Amino acid sequence: MPSWHHSLRRCQYRHRAELSVATLHRMRRIARARVLFASGAMLAVAAGLASTTPSGAQVYATPTARLNGVLGTAVHASPLPNFGNPDGHFPVPPAGRAVNTSHPDHVIGGGSPAGCTSAAVVAAVSEGGIITFNCGKKPITILMTATASVPKTLHSVVLDGGGLVTLSGADKRRILFSDTCAGTWSTDDCVNQPYPRIVVQNITFEDGFNGTHQATCTQDIPRCWYGGVDGGGAIYAEGGQFKAVNSRFIDNGCYGHGPDLGGGAIRALAQYENRPVYITSDSFIGGHCSNGAGLSSISVQWDVLNSLFTDNTAVGWGANPAAPGTAGGGSGGAIYNDGTDYKTLVAGTLMCHNSAREGGGAIFFVVDAGWGLLTLDESHLANNLSGEFQTYPGVYDDIDGHDGPPVVIKPSGRC
Repeated sequence: MPSWHHSLRRCQYRHRAELSVATLHRMRRIARARVLFASGAMLAVAAGLASTTPSGAQVYATPTARLNGVLGTAVHASPLPNFGNPDGHFPVPPAGRAVNTSHPDHVIGGGSPAGCTSAAVVAAVSEGGIITFNCGKKPITILMTATASVPKTLHSVVLDGGGLVTLSGADKRRILFSDTCAGTWSTDDCVNQPYPRIVVQNITFEDGFNGTHQATCTQDIPRCWYGGVDGGGAIYAEGGQFKAVNSRFIDNGCYGHGPDLGGGAIRALAQYENRPVYITSDSFIGGHCSNGAGLSSISVQWDVLNSLFTDNTAVGWGANPAAPGTAGGGSGGAIYNDGTDYKTLVAGTLMCHNSAREGGGAIFFVVDAGWGLLTLDESHLANNLSGEFQTYPGVYDDIDGHDGPPVVIKPSGRC
């Protein structure tokens, strides 16, 4: 966004009270209580049972469990929300659905929590293929002591938690990482690679964190592109193709300052042939980052279908480019999209009680040049606080320097 544009927006919305970090944290706690109370009443009591939606995707009604100080120990915990928006029924194309994992290449665990360790996850991901878990019949949290990295030479990695597995970064590390531009390139164009294809489904990512600062270098080298390998507290996916289906992202975060740094849960960049990232029946709760506490990208298309975003906070300050005397950031409480030539579809989705200190309490969508469109279809946005500017309640939408509302089709649902 041009600097003059930022200044104009700030002047127009100067009457809005500046939000302190303490206030934002307090808002998060209040919103979390609302969400967990409402969702707890909706949870199925038959834990472990799976059903099939009209789209063919598997949905599990099993609450997760948090780690209780012991690696791989399953403990009972307060019920967490179902995957995504249970009242969202927007049609999901085949490319956005869960994949068949009935014939896995790797099975982590031998029927009990003992074999379900961070080392086993890291090893399986490094070898690729379809990965499932057999850790017993109760929910389990695996405390990750290292980030699971996907080699760029792999064709696919599918992580299926069966509705019972939580991978935790313990607020210390990113959980899953993929970068086709890292190290030696496999071709002369590292940013447009068809592989690896990464799928996470029926799994929870919790307490992932990446504290990398936004790069300030300007050379035409990978470590300077997109502001560096920053953001993506739970998952960072640069290159190849990525989707998340029937999954939860809870309390993930990344560094709190930087004009383009983002992705408390997921940071996606350079997707193959500009194909969309599918977010299908996923929940994003309690994320925090400079921008885009749920999702963040530059020049990436998204199809966000039948999902839930709540209690996510963009905590940066100074917008993009950073205002004088600030570190920048603070836009897109749940979703931060910037770049050129891309569209974002949010359909069958609830976005409630998210906040941004700058613009777009729910969504920040800016197309700097070329074509683009933000569409809200059969979705409901409510109580998303934009601290400084917005062009529609909870949304900042700007295409080629022109502010305006998103395309809104049949609003439906409630928080």
